[in-house]
Amino acid sequence: MLQHITPIACRPWLLNGLSERLIVSHYENNYGGAVRSANAIRRDLEALDPATAPGHLIRALKREELAAVGSIALHELYFGNLGGDGKIPPAMSAVLEAQFGSVDAWRKEFIGSAQALRGGSGWVLLVHSRRDGRLHNHVASDHAQAMVDSSPLLVLDMYEHAYHIDFGANANAYIDAFMRNVDWAVVERRLSEAHGTESAPAAKADDLPSVSIEQLAEALAQDKRVQLVDARPRHYYTRTTELMQDATWRDPTRVAEWSLELTADAPVYVYCAYGFHVGCAVTAELRERGFDARYVRGGLSAWWAAGGRRALRTLAADASAT
Repeated sequence: MLQHITPIACRPWLLNGLSERLIVSHYENNYGGAVRSANAIRRDLEALDPATAPGHLIRALKREELAAVGSIALHELYFGNLGGDGKIPPAMSAVLEAQFGSVDAWRKEFIGSAQALRGGSGWVLLVHSRRDGRLHNHVASDHAQAMVDSSPLLVLDMYEHAYHIDFGANANAYIDAFMRNVDWAVVERRLSEAHGTESAPAAKADDLPSVSIEQLAEALAQDKRVQLVDARPRHYYTRTTELMQDATWRDPTRVAEWSLELTADAPVYVYCAYGFHVGCAVTAELRERGFDARYVRGGLSAWWAAGGRRALRTLAADASAT
C-alpha cells in the first residue's frame, strides 16, 4: 500500500524562534522525500516475485523500506508536537517528576541527549514503554531505531536539515527553540493513548468536504472540467514563482467578484498555503454560493511534498495579483 502525505500539523508562521522557511523546507523536502522514497521502494517490492527474487535484493529493499517508513512516522510526530508555548502543564509535570525524580532532571537528560547528537544526526525521543510502564528518553541514530514495544510521546529531530537554515551549526540554539515550541497538550494526549484512556474525538457534522493531495491528483487526471483555485493570501502568492499546474490564483478576500467566473456544473478545488483557515473559509463561501467546492488538505505545501506538478506564474496571473 502506498504512503499518503499527511498535512503539516503545526502552523509554521506562528512558531517562536523557528522560521516558516525552515519548517516548510523540512516538511516539503525531508518528510516529503521520505514519503516519495517509501512509495518508490514499495513499487519495486511489488514488482518482485518473492519466490524467485534474490535474497540480497529483498533484504536491501526491506531495510530501505523500514528506514523510509520510520522517517515518515518520526517526522509526523515531530511536526505534531510543535506549536505550543513550551510550558509543561501540572498533570504532565507530575508524571515527569514521578518517573525521573523531577522535571528538571527529565529536561537535563532529554536536552543532554540532544546535545550529544551535535554535529551528527538522529532523533531524541521521550517514550512510554508498554513492557515496564515507564517513560524513557532514548536516542535513535537513524530512522529505523526504536525502543521495542514503546509509544513515542515527544520527538526531536536532530538531523542537520532540521535546523541549519536558521541556526547553521548552532544546534544548542535550535534545541532551545524547539523546547519553547513544544505542545505539551499533544504529549499528554499521546500518553493517554498509550495508556488506552484517550477517547476518539467526536465527528463534526459541519465539517467541510475536502480532498487529499492524492485524491486531487486523481481528479485532475480524470476530469478536465475540474476548476482549481489557488486561494493563498496575496502576500504568500506574490513571494513565490510557482503554483499547482492548472491552477488559477484568486484573491481570497474577493470571492464575490471572481466566483462569477466559475462554472456551477463542475467541481471546484481550493487550496491555500498549508490547508488551514484560508482555504476552508474560501471553500465555505463558495459552497454558500452554490458551488461544489472542496478544500485541499495540506494545501500547496503538501502538494510539493508529494512531488506534485508545478507551473510557473504567467504574466496574466501576475497582473491579476496586482
